[in-house]
Amino acid sequence: MPESSIEALAAGVARADLRSVARVASLIENRTGRGRELVRRLFSCTGHALTIGITGPPGAGKSTLVNRLTEVARAEGKRVGIIAVDPSSPFTHGAILGDRVRMQQHHADPDVFIRSMATRGRVGGVAESTLELALLLDAAKFDLVIIETVGVGQDEIEISRLADITVVVLVPGFGDDVQAIKAGLMEVADIFAVNKADLPGAGKLEQEIRAMQSLTDVAAAKPVAPVHRVIAAGGTGVAELLAEIRTVAAHKQKSRGPELWEFRLRELLISRFFASIDGASLRRHAGLVAAKQQDPFSAVDLLWDEHEKQGRAFA
Repeated sequence: MPESSIEALAAGVARADLRSVARVASLIENRTGRGRELVRRLFSCTGHALTIGITGPPGAGKSTLVNRLTEVARAEGKRVGIIAVDPSSPFTHGAILGDRVRMQQHHADPDVFIRSMATRGRVGGVAESTLELALLLDAAKFDLVIIETVGVGQDEIEISRLADITVVVLVPGFGDDVQAIKAGLMEVADIFAVNKADLPGAGKLEQEIRAMQSLTDVAAAKPVAPVHRVIAAGGTGVAELLAEIRTVAAHKQKSRGPELWEFRLRELLISRFFASIDGASLRRHAGLVAAKQQDPFSAVDLLWDEHEKQGRAFA
């Protein structure tokens, strides 16, 4: 892509042109050098948006809650960017659930941008390019960037390092709710949203959350996460939840900026390292390890040596 085209796209994003945002989003998701260069150029324009991670077990009503949060924000005149992370097709590696299926009502709104991303096998509930895409939407002057994770349950904690604030959505009647909390969601939650609060068991679920909080030492490291009851399908309690999100996020951002970016930089380093590894060499070493002709630790050392030699060759 010519320099002039990169500059034109960057300028388009900076003035919130949705076509430019969509084109750059595709470059980012396809892991191109042009996409990385555009995010690099646009980074100085970031810092405006509040990034909200919405996570929780499958069926908890995350998509419905995202829809309602978007409605509340739009009623306030705020611009909203949504990153909906979906499971991957085992055949195409693309997102199985399309954004048009999930959030049709917002597609005619020019101040709402929705992007579905496939995990492509990545664990942790988010796609590889989630951070870069969130920065893109921030640079494009969106007030809220909402990241809805894929809903993988126990492994879904990476969002807590990518978003400014993490909302864990749970519903009464799921036998694995408390198990999910024990598995790590307790530590990552900045706010618990008890959805479908009109169902029997909502009070019991809230008590269980508070009991788990009292039994952990999480409170010693950060404030105890508040618990809010909502009925996302009807919009009940959603405006109050968004107000609480902003309050908690304002406090958190004052104390955790460097910590968040330490994790984010680590993730970018890991991503760049894997992208630099030659696929054929990785498969060759994997075959040797599988045949017991090489141990895995030696294989890693050799792959690292090859990576360093390649870096010196291009220096």
